[in-house]
Amino acid sequence: MQLFALGLNHHTAPVSIREQVAFQPERLVQALGDLVRAKSVKEAAILSTCNRTELYFATEQPQDAADWFAEYHRVALHDLSPYLYTFPQRDAVRHVFRVASGLDSMVIGEPQILGQVKDAVRQAEQAGTLGTTLHKLFQRTFSVAKEVRSTTAIGANTVSMAAAAVHLSERIFERVSEQRVLFVGAGEMIELCAAHFGGEQPKKITIANRTPTRAEALAARFGGDVLPLDRVGEALSGYDIVVSCTGSPLPIIGLGMVERALKARRHRPMVMVDLAVPRDIEAEVAALGDVFLYTVDDLAKVVDSGLESRQQAVVEAENIIDARVDGFLQWLDSRGSVPTIRALRQHADELRQAEVERALRLLAKGEDPHKVIEALSHGLTNKLIHGPTRFLNDADADQHGHGVELVQRLFNLHKDH
Repeated sequence: MQLFALGLNHHTAPVSIREQVAFQPERLVQALGDLVRAKSVKEAAILSTCNRTELYFATEQPQDAADWFAEYHRVALHDLSPYLYTFPQRDAVRHVFRVASGLDSMVIGEPQILGQVKDAVRQAEQAGTLGTTLHKLFQRTFSVAKEVRSTTAIGANTVSMAAAAVHLSERIFERVSEQRVLFVGAGEMIELCAAHFGGEQPKKITIANRTPTRAEALAARFGGDVLPLDRVGEALSGYDIVVSCTGSPLPIIGLGMVERALKARRHRPMVMVDLAVPRDIEAEVAALGDVFLYTVDDLAKVVDSGLESRQQAVVEAENIIDARVDGFLQWLDSRGSVPTIRALRQHADELRQAEVERALRLLAKGEDPHKVIEALSHGLTNKLIHGPTRFLNDADADQHGHGVELVQRLFNLHKDH
């Protein structure tokens, strides 16, 4: 059984492709069950974020996972293939270590990805698809990520997606403090964005979310108000900056909705930041003359500016990861010997039981206990060394030297004995 990682991310696929294969959180457990039941995959976990969709799995037939991935999302595999990567064993282990450590993120060193990996593991545990191998892999992954973050400066000088959203808004509006900001959604990313925009003290902050409780809590933190999600369309014209990040499978803000808002605004410009995958804002909105629409891929160009100062930390982190990959693969290799170890122990125990039963029969007949114990020890010794002795006697001239060395190592012998 081999480990594999299969998927696509912001390096290999644009958002228009990534949104087609994103998994809805509420369907992940069922999807994992379908994958393991329908194919040769024995263990599996799925990581699906705005920047990546990846399968981590154990199988002898990796093509089965690729076929399932395409079938599940109703996309032809040949259409996905140019964007997909498949990493076997060593490369798969290294990849998941890098992902969790923030080295493969759009924002190098960002901490949110580790929490997302942990969420993926919890989903796999709930689905019952996290076996011994993947469980160990992810425990090592969390340990490596912690080591990278605590012993390198990988998280220093990080320009976050939230900070980049503020920066892009300032390109259009000189002062965010004079603008009205609408946040659609109330998850972790919106919370980060609200904190960054809130620091600029805009004229107004509004949170629109499907569940009002979360929106009210977030609005209270930043002195904002709450808007029901189904009223975003009628209120849109009152906002200069719109930041959206929800888990909706379909766009929340459509072209017609924005066109009506622009007309009401008399074509005063709007900045719209869509951090969701699949997208919350219809792509056609970008063609409107008075709208500056940015996606997660656009924000990547801004966050890249902080990468140079972290290059040394990246090198240090890569060295840590390479060493930990070797350690995990050694554990994985040792798993291959477990059946042999079990068989060896069972064989020795069967020999022991046979000698003990023979000794008990002799004692029951009144034989001398001292002689019975001597016979038991001799009998057990002869049976245990019978295999190695026969192996050495049967070895031909070419194999004899290697056989002798092997037996000496197995039984901790020395050549001068």
